[in-house]
Amino acid sequence: MSWNIAGTYIETCSCEFFCPCNFNLAHGADYDRCRVVLVFNITAGAVDGVNVGGTVVALVAETPKVMTDGNWRVGVFVDATDEQADKLQGVFGGQLGGPMAALGPLIGEHLGVERASVEVVEDGLRHSVRIGDAVDFEIENPVPFGVETGKPARVVGMFHPAGSEFEVAEATRADIDAFGIAFEGKSGISAAEFSWAA
Repeated sequence: MSWNIAGTYIETCSCEFFCPCNFNLAHGADYDRCRVVLVFNITAGAVDGVNVGGTVVALVAETPKVMTDGNWRVGVFVDATDEQADKLQGVFGGQLGGPMAALGPLIGEHLGVERASVEVVEDGLRHSVRIGDAVDFEIENPVPFGVETGKPARVVGMFHPAGSEFEVAEATRADIDAFGIAFEGKSGISAAEFSWAA
């Protein structure tokens, strides 16, 4: 079974600006645990012949201070039809290969999958996500002093399931209480595009 998906990516986490886990999963978070929301806004793609464009998958996770120690707790929101959701669970669960298959061994507890409406707004340097009363955050990409192009700071060469290049961001608001994981996001990253295939 072949598949491909592409879209934009947004995240916020409990670490201070900038999250050290994004530099190196084995580095260690700012606090005793890392709590994060990973949002994949899928604009195009197909899984086993099913069009999955226009869907959103959001993972809410809590990990040990050092992510590579494993025992992650992960819950998933999916905004899609029944058929799309079934196919996307195979991709994001890692059963169909791709980037999420590499993270599968780190997950110790699956907290469930919920179908929900996910509102994603991307407006220049600002990106926001709302999932009912469970997730409400906005991050903003800072433009460094003296950068006349107005382009935000970027980080390249990272290991991350969504890709290796991101725009740095910080949370302007972030209240998360989902799957028994509650935190106030402080840091963030965004990507104008992610693209997976297997």
